[in-house]
Amino acid sequence: MIQASEAAVRHIEIDGGYQVWTRKVGHGPIVLLLLHGGPGCTHEYFECFEDQLSPDEYTFYYYDQLGSYFSDQPGDTALWNVERFREEVEQVRAALGLEQFYLFGQSWGGMLGIEYALKYQSRLRGLIISNMTASIGSYVSYLGELRERMAPEDVAAMKRYEAAGDYAAPDYQALLTRLYNLHICRSLPWPEPVQRMFGHMALPVYNTMQGDNEFVVTGNFADWNRWADLQRIVVPTLLTVGRHDSMNPADIEEMGRRIPGSRVHIAEAGSHLSMWDDPQSYFASLRSFLADTERGLTARQPG
Repeated sequence: MIQASEAAVRHIEIDGGYQVWTRKVGHGPIVLLLLHGGPGCTHEYFECFEDQLSPDEYTFYYYDQLGSYFSDQPGDTALWNVERFREEVEQVRAALGLEQFYLFGQSWGGMLGIEYALKYQSRLRGLIISNMTASIGSYVSYLGELRERMAPEDVAAMKRYEAAGDYAAPDYQALLTRLYNLHICRSLPWPEPVQRMFGHMALPVYNTMQGDNEFVVTGNFADWNRWADLQRIVVPTLLTVGRHDSMNPADIEEMGRRIPGSRVHIAEAGSHLSMWDDPQSYFASLRSFLADTERGLTARQPG
């Protein structure tokens, strides 16, 4: 575990006069900026990185996006859109003085990483897209497949509650929890940092962009689609997914075919938070990708 004395907290001012929270961990030459999921999650579920990435080899930055728990939380819902968040990442990068760094994005953070790379990839040494497909349409389609694997009566019950907008119903929440335990995090009970992160969830951001829960996408990024643009990402890229993920492994493999110089890793025991439920596989792949990229080896070599 990296000691607290090696970590430095910094609040960065972004457009609008708002401040976002960052924390530097480690002092190694390989530098990563971590983009959390959600939208509206926090950096807290990334705390496992401190056990997996040596401080002598790596420097990484936690970063709570605007609206999230450790950063400012303005009430203006017009702020919660993909383009503004992409520009926020660039402002954070500039303030931290990062050049030729690795951008790591998980789930929504992976979407944000794709958006950033398509506009600013000259800044990047490499890109890690973790547990994220290339369009919300693909995501929603696979969610439907996963839910249809449940008992027909359970599927029908969920659809009835959703049609009525009764997402808080105890029976609905119980069925949703069952899906989450299969496809969001299979490490039960959920690790304390994951529970803490969900307790700090910024629901105004999440509800505006995503919707009411992971299996109901009604927010303003519902039409997001970058399949046709993936070929423009030319920096070394790692695409990682859990076999039991809420993202379709077949989609991530197709992304690997479209992004030049990319490699795909499937954490066979993992789900959406495969850094927690299949950490050995997940972090071995990440370390291998970083090491190979540093040595100038092709990202398509097995890792």
